[in-house]
Amino acid sequence: MAHLPFSHALRVYWEDTDAGGVVFFANYLMFFERARTEWLRAVGFAQQRLRDDTGAIFVVADTSVRYVAPARLDDLLEISVHIAEAGRASLSFRQEARRAGALLAEGTIRIGCVDAGTFRPRRIPNELLSTIATR
Repeated sequence: MAHLPFSHALRVYWEDTDAGGVVFFANYLMFFERARTEWLRAVGFAQQRLRDDTGAIFVVADTSVRYVAPARLDDLLEISVHIAEAGRASLSFRQEARRAGALLAEGTIRIGCVDAGTFRPRRIPNELLSTIATR
């Protein structure tokens, strides 16, 4: 399944760093989440609209991150989003954090689609699956 990668730029702020002056390791997961949210918005499905219109939300089911080099205060990062696999009820992504092209962290994240009221697994809305299948 070939999908075009998506990229989201973000700046590192004080709140993102630890006592050593580098981005706290868990914050890369937040950066990846922000980029996936902006990817979803870019393909026409803002999170709140998706919930309101379909009752579907996404939850993180699995993560794996490899840290290569630190990001620091004021760095401008590019966070990429690439769909690795699209199932009926889950999506798997490959994501990277880069600074000026240099790899800082890379991860795989699997999200599951659940009903917003019950948190039970459900199919990803067909309209969303159709949209991402053409990208």
